[in-house]
Amino acid sequence: MPSTRGGQLVNLACMSDRPRPDTRAGYRAFRPIQTRWMDNDVYGHMNNVVHYSLFDTAVNGWLVERGVLDFHKGEQVGLVVETGCRYHAEIAFPDVVTAGLRVAKIGSSSVRYEIGLFRNDADEAAAEGFFVHVYVDRQNRRPLPLNAALRAALEGIAA
Repeated sequence: MPSTRGGQLVNLACMSDRPRPDTRAGYRAFRPIQTRWMDNDVYGHMNNVVHYSLFDTAVNGWLVERGVLDFHKGEQVGLVVETGCRYHAEIAFPDVVTAGLRVAKIGSSSVRYEIGLFRNDADEAAAEGFFVHVYVDRQNRRPLPLNAALRAALEGIAA
């Protein structure tokens, strides 16, 4: 049944074709992240821009913990070239988010990370996103092949 939203025609029937959120079992690594008071917006839930910040925090924290990202002195850094997010349920302070991580694709100089954000103890993701890093030389910003240590770490959480 058609409806209007913001003056545009919206086909509500297609919403039933939307993929179901993945579960924790679909991810390979996990990082807990505490929401903050400032993460909530005027609607009382976590603002959409915060989801992207959590994606970035989860992936880069995981890389630092594995010793494959030195964002101060490393010769190779990852630049985000594409992102996306699908929202399934609200998250709000004081929820604890568990970010599930997996690698969907590894190229010669790029990687596609997929992240699920799980609210408290929920088994289904409240939000699912992705971003693509292209790894470049820190100085000249030209793509570099993934170094061996980074590639091995990524392969460890490949889906």
